[in-house]
Amino acid sequence: MKFHGKTVLITGATSGIGRETAKLFAQHGAAVIVTGRDDTRGKAVVAEVEELAPENAPARFVAADLNVADDVKRLIQQAGDVDVLVNNAGFWELAPTAQTTEAGLDAMFAVNVKAPFLLTAAFAPAMAGNGGGAIVNVSTMVADRGQAGMAGYGAAKAALESLTRSWAAEYGPQGVRVNAVALGPTMTPAMDPMADMLPTFVAAIPLGRAAQPIEIAHAIAYLSSDDSSFITGAIVPVDGGRQSVL
Repeated sequence: MKFHGKTVLITGATSGIGRETAKLFAQHGAAVIVTGRDDTRGKAVVAEVEELAPENAPARFVAADLNVADDVKRLIQQAGDVDVLVNNAGFWELAPTAQTTEAGLDAMFAVNVKAPFLLTAAFAPAMAGNGGGAIVNVSTMVADRGQAGMAGYGAAKAALESLTRSWAAEYGPQGVRVNAVALGPTMTPAMDPMADMLPTFVAAIPLGRAAQPIEIAHAIAYLSSDDSSFITGAIVPVDGGRQSVL
């Protein structure tokens, strides 16, 4: 994979999958824009990325809360042109449907659906004007599998997968590929609230373990690269085979 001369914007890049993805893109020559809510963590990731990136591929951090529409608009303005967009940021409120708050439901759709929509609407036409580009959305197996306590989150990610297919059809003729990765359990800080459920999840995974963030990052980078030049509109399970079994 080669990303020399490419600029990559990764949302939710201050920890977990986003952090590993930023580092991996840098290793392959990309100029990386790290974005997230926490300024301290963002600058720390930029420092890590810069140690891996070529001298002519600087990294930078843009603070943005994707639950705030004005922040999304400011991120678009400050990012400038990008060649690859990774809609990695996610938000969930784990609760039974009757106990899910309205604020939580709004935030799940703002971060997981509205923000990727606005970012894609801004960047995909510019990518097309520059000769093409790639967008990768980060989804979850819960979008396709019912899971108690995750109704709102699953619905939001199912919407993102639907958008992935629609955007592939809309922007494919203009040279922009749009795909998604659908994750299973992955060892990130976001898994902490479900630590007690992890053994049950892992027991149903044919590979017998949860993923490491770098394994997801490799899938994202592949779908962003010319190595996957004839893949678009795909929802790729990166879940150790979980979706292949009942």
